[in-house]
Amino acid sequence: MFVLELRCTVPLSTVDAHLPAHVAWLDELYEAGVVIASGRKNPRDGGVLIAVAPDRARVEEIVASDPFTRAGVCEYRVTEFCATRTAPALASYQERLPA
Repeated sequence: MFVLELRCTVPLSTVDAHLPAHVAWLDELYEAGVVIASGRKNPRDGGVLIAVAPDRARVEEIVASDPFTRAGVCEYRVTEFCATRTAPALASYQERLPA
């Protein structure tokens, strides 16, 4: 599982011009089961996504396909983690530590 943290690198007015395309991109990722949660950070200097992918290479492809990335209005910080505990509603995402 991955935490994708976005940081805006330009004024929000510039970011907002790309927001509809970013939201459409997110909709596709939700439909594909790749993103399970997302939202703006507070204060609004970026956002956070929780993603499920087979490996970091796939996550890097996903990040590169974000309209925000393609427009150069944000940067991503990717953190991989092993979700060994989850809320009951997320039990299907629970992982085991590698041996």
